[in-house]
Amino acid sequence: MINWQFFPKSEKITDKLLETVKVFKNYQKQIDSDKIQKAKMLDSNSILAIVKDGLEEIGYQVESGKSKQDAVAVPVLYGLNGKPEKQFFADAYHRHEEIVLEVEAAAAVINNLVLKDLFEACVMDNVKYCVIAVRNINKTTNGQKDFETVLRFIDTIYTSQKLKLPLSGILIIGY
Repeated sequence: MINWQFFPKSEKITDKLLETVKVFKNYQKQIDSDKIQKAKMLDSNSILAIVKDGLEEIGYQVESGKSKQDAVAVPVLYGLNGKPEKQFFADAYHRHEEIVLEVEAAAAVINNLVLKDLFEACVMDNVKYCVIAVRNINKTTNGQKDFETVLRFIDTIYTSQKLKLPLSGILIIGY
């Protein structure tokens, strides 16, 4: 089952972000972490490869490999003559809607990759929305509920109001 939650909860999700959720729903049978056996759990690159065509159809530029020319670079800092001096690489980026998307798998929570993704989205130029897709159930870490764990983390950020994020919203998708 594909689950999702948009933050802040006081704002309505955008149409493009809903289209993004629909892409994941269209591939639910292939990526559903609730139904896939532990030995057959897909890594994040495999999940991205499955949803790639759907994301491209709705305007995302999607990483097509691990080489520099296949990567999706999003500038962070600019140097001499306006040349990008620092950039981070995203799994997918919707330039017009200013959405960065990251797909995580086994290490999403246990290795804090969600925190890294959130930090990078916050410092990227021309990014208003961050989408992070994680497993609902992480069978490689004894059935940890990654989606629920990430929701509690993001909800804590917004509820405490101690950390002000420079994003218009965060969408967490559980697959």
